[in-house]
Amino acid sequence: MIFVDKHKAKEKITKLRNIIRHHDRKYFVKSKPEISDREYDRLYRELKGLEKRFPELITPDSPTQRISEKPLEGFRHVRHAVPMLSMDNTYSHEELRDFDKRVRKNLGKEKYEYAVEFKVDGVSVSIAYEDGIFVQGATRGNGQVGDDISLNLKTIKSIPLKLSSREAKVPGLLEVRGEVFMAKRWFTKLNKEREKKGEELFANPRNASAGSLKLLDSRITAQRHLDIFVWGIGQYKGVDFKNHDKTVEYLAKLGLRVIPHVKRCKDIGEVIRFCAQWQKKKEDLDCNIDGMVVKVNSLEQQKKLGRTAKSPRWMIAYKFPAEKVLTEVLDVKRQVGRTGTITPVAILRPVHVSGTTVSRATLHNFDEIKRLDIKIGDKVYIEKSGEIIPKVLEVAKNKRKGTEKPIKVPTKCPSCDATLYKDAGEVALRCNNVSCEAQIKQKILHFASRNAMDIEGLGDSLVEQLVDKKLVKDYAGIYYLKFEDVKKLERFADKSAQNTIDAIEKSKSKDLNRLIFALGIRHVGQKAAWVLATKFGSLKQLAKQNTAKLTSINEIGPVMAESIVNFFKNKKNLDVLEKLEKAHVRTEMQKGLVRKTPLEGKTFVVTGTLKSYTRQGAEEFIRNLGGNASSSVSKNTDFLICGEEPGSKLDKAKKLGVKIISEKEFKKIAGLH
Repeated sequence: MIFVDKHKAKEKITKLRNIIRHHDRKYFVKSKPEISDREYDRLYRELKGLEKRFPELITPDSPTQRISEKPLEGFRHVRHAVPMLSMDNTYSHEELRDFDKRVRKNLGKEKYEYAVEFKVDGVSVSIAYEDGIFVQGATRGNGQVGDDISLNLKTIKSIPLKLSSREAKVPGLLEVRGEVFMAKRWFTKLNKEREKKGEELFANPRNASAGSLKLLDSRITAQRHLDIFVWGIGQYKGVDFKNHDKTVEYLAKLGLRVIPHVKRCKDIGEVIRFCAQWQKKKEDLDCNIDGMVVKVNSLEQQKKLGRTAKSPRWMIAYKFPAEKVLTEVLDVKRQVGRTGTITPVAILRPVHVSGTTVSRATLHNFDEIKRLDIKIGDKVYIEKSGEIIPKVLEVAKNKRKGTEKPIKVPTKCPSCDATLYKDAGEVALRCNNVSCEAQIKQKILHFASRNAMDIEGLGDSLVEQLVDKKLVKDYAGIYYLKFEDVKKLERFADKSAQNTIDAIEKSKSKDLNRLIFALGIRHVGQKAAWVLATKFGSLKQLAKQNTAKLTSINEIGPVMAESIVNFFKNKKNLDVLEKLEKAHVRTEMQKGLVRKTPLEGKTFVVTGTLKSYTRQGAEEFIRNLGGNASSSVSKNTDFLICGEEPGSKLDKAKKLGVKIISEKEFKKIAGLH
């Protein structure tokens, strides 16, 4: 980097920000990129480098400030100055005409027209700008109060952090409303990645968008490729609006990505024709729309029409009818998920539904099969509507021929032949075998993860190769790997292979609580693993316990107890544990690890950033000294350890009268100097 003084750096930073904002607008709003991704990345790196050297010049609206480096502890509430009301829905052209009659009656002899736009199947949000600078973003919530999701909204590159326009005045205050959505192509890619990892699939793009906006780590949200269409306004000052369609045009001039194809219609007949037109063309769009929104165009007339307690009288949503088609169930496959859940999947005669060919549909569980009374050979109705994942609606029983075959509930895992079981109160069948081939890759990754055995270098790529090449059949198998085994794998040289072997060897001496957590026993998290390790002292003793003994421990409930007992009942699991012991992995608690300390029996919560520990490191240290580390403040909390930039836990601790201590005070209590 060329070394410059602060004044020149400020000029260069301002210039780079304006260039990057210009290209963000061209790429994410206008869909007309002017430079390559490589050139854009070069500009971004140059800006980031200058800001790193001159941090005092960083501003909230800088393109580098879209992603927060620190996860949130929770979302604070935001009260909407102008309520975000829900809409009435209609499902037929006749109901649209009834809506028009009510508008005509209330407006009397006044002439009126409509503005019609897409009803995007997404998540409604509100974004506030002051003097053109993004200051806050919130969910709709209950219409009156939403959640502050500013950090997550800032990761969406089609949302400008600074409004600018040569064509229109930037108002002093502007609150815009819009719909955050996930494009179909990104949704398909996300679900494919989740399926590969054995994670639960999102039902549709709307659910994926909602889940992404409520993540506490904006770095993950940034990877979800969310987008937005702005469709209206809330509170504003310093500007005047007359018609809805012109308002949308104005917002576009400020650099906002507005709802496309807004049409002004002179009467309800034209509205109906426009809705019918997009009902046929909706599959051509890369975003899901489940209908059209019809609004009286004049803002003055909107005020006259007013609202009911729940919805405006000047607006209605016309919902497209769901496309329902008939096909045949050819077979039912049993799919094994990452956690061992057995999911029945219907193999269908391929049929065209809502723009795509469907040949599979999840049946969720065997209770659902019983409810639907579905058989192999049945004719069934399926739909997608706004959904991406097809759903079996019902069986066409009047089309049965008597040759249909019942779907048997399995008792053995289709992958490893282990006996299946159900958790208390659940409907899902599960395979509990840790060496089940369908689950093994994810089991090993969990075993090696930071909070478990912490085996550095044992990531996705290596685990993929080890399992595919039959070098390991379960997580105990990693302790029998040799240097030569790892060296011959792709992208491994002598040094990296030896580092991996050394990391595996080092993990053998990890504490028993880490090993218990690493085993992947369903419902057993880090805290429960610590409780079990300190209570029973060894894996052998834990394996001998029954549900009565386990549930006598305060922290262990009946569901977790049953899961633990089922795990140790499985002979294949016991074989794997024996392999761990033979490999000299520590299966007993270190003597003297838990001793009488000032932390014993005390509950601690950590907030903010500590100098000497990560959050997880501090919690593990507390447990190692006999204390209880909790993630939330309650009346049972004894101490809140407060680091830099504390979150909402500090306010709650003050409210409940919990003693608040610094990191230095905590070390003193723990006997550290």
